[in-house]
Amino acid sequence: MEIYEMTALETAEKIKSKEISAVEAAESVIKSVKEKDEIYNCYSHFDEELILENARSAQKLIDGGNADSMLAGVPVAVKDNICTKGEITSCASKILYNFNPPYDASVIKKLKSAGMTVCGKVNMDEFAMGSTTETSFYGATKNPWNIERVPGGSSGGAAASVAACESIIALGSDTGGSIRQPCSFCGVTGLKPTYGAVSRYGLIAYASSLDQIGPIGKNAVDVAAMFSVICGKDEKDATSINSNPFSLEDIKNTKELKGKKICIPSDYFGKGIDFEVAESVKKAADTLKSLGAVVEEFSMPLVKYAIPTYYIIACAEACSNLSRFDGIKYGYKSPQASSLRDVYFKSRSEGFGMEVKKRIMLGNFVLSSGYFDAYYNKALKAKGLIVKSFNEAFEKYDFLLGPVTPSTALKIGEGLSDPLAMYLGDIYTVMINIAGLPSLALPCGFSSDNMPIGMQLIGKPFDEKTILSAGSAYQSATDFHLKKPDLN
Repeated sequence: MEIYEMTALETAEKIKSKEISAVEAAESVIKSVKEKDEIYNCYSHFDEELILENARSAQKLIDGGNADSMLAGVPVAVKDNICTKGEITSCASKILYNFNPPYDASVIKKLKSAGMTVCGKVNMDEFAMGSTTETSFYGATKNPWNIERVPGGSSGGAAASVAACESIIALGSDTGGSIRQPCSFCGVTGLKPTYGAVSRYGLIAYASSLDQIGPIGKNAVDVAAMFSVICGKDEKDATSINSNPFSLEDIKNTKELKGKKICIPSDYFGKGIDFEVAESVKKAADTLKSLGAVVEEFSMPLVKYAIPTYYIIACAEACSNLSRFDGIKYGYKSPQASSLRDVYFKSRSEGFGMEVKKRIMLGNFVLSSGYFDAYYNKALKAKGLIVKSFNEAFEKYDFLLGPVTPSTALKIGEGLSDPLAMYLGDIYTVMINIAGLPSLALPCGFSSDNMPIGMQLIGKPFDEKTILSAGSAYQSATDFHLKKPDLN
């Protein structure tokens, strides 16, 4: 078995026992990327010399006994909207094509302190706006299960890199499903943590009240290990909070769910969901029952308000956050500009892609004086009702179970040709970001055309332990996460 085919914890164990080094682990990933990335386009920036330099620094930390981490030496791919000092961080956008951050994001500092090797920047939808990783300035990423399909988005490069064994583990971000949806499409496991559980300092913002950084790996235990490295309070992020501590051994050793009560929102299984997706999630519920859990249905009629609420709030925040990209402070400046107005107008017109422009325009519209009350204020009220609906469910249940997406991965071009259908595909994921809840996405089946199907376990705030333990127990009883695409 090649090193890049191992799980993160298997790799770390071999480094700890000195069977391999951090440099050899990085070299294995480099080899895989060189062999496959021309096909899958998982990476937006990949500097081989910088990666090896990072690996040597990690090994030095390990040899000196200063990397007290269960993932020391493991290479990690990082989404291209998380700032890394000395490495281009472009958000897959022309407007930031040359942005070299002068600092590390807080999560990057934690990875380096843990002795992990930052191993390139992975592709994404431009400024995390999209569900297919087709809006990237660097071209579309392909799904390793079928290169005619999208990998999902916006963390499509991160999920595809794990599925294609071009990375051992990856770091993504989730604003409305951007970790969970690509994990579902690519057959890997990913955690969207509770809002505030992981510092956002150094994450280039899309929608500040919704964004959250999280790990993507080959199984729930790897994801739990990575979450334990990056979580916690950060003085540079006032919204961050210390998470509830958990033992990785507790998660590893959870084999049954006796006494756990699980809710399936009945409104998730109405019109629009593919039959195979619905059946796979229901079979997963039967598996959880066999592990001792009690599974019941619960009505959440506010699901129908999820999409408009999310897109109004997200676009309103996006138009504000992206106002800093003006052609003056940093990034792309139009060579055609001949006046200050031209600098603003032409730099933004030429630098932003169409999807970003649409969301900026929508955000400005809902915040305008004539429509603020009609749209944005109503969205905030709907957000309060959605939070209340989840609170009512959690009075009775330990966590919720549902699908991640209504269908398997779309064909390339399908989402861009019908953007409304692409937006509606987020119906099961955006409510979790609106409510700030943790959610674990993991594979639970395959369609008749051999495409992965994912489910998500939605937990109480700062109760990542429960959903990670349940995910680990489910994966101990099934083998969907062990199946790999034919990369030949």
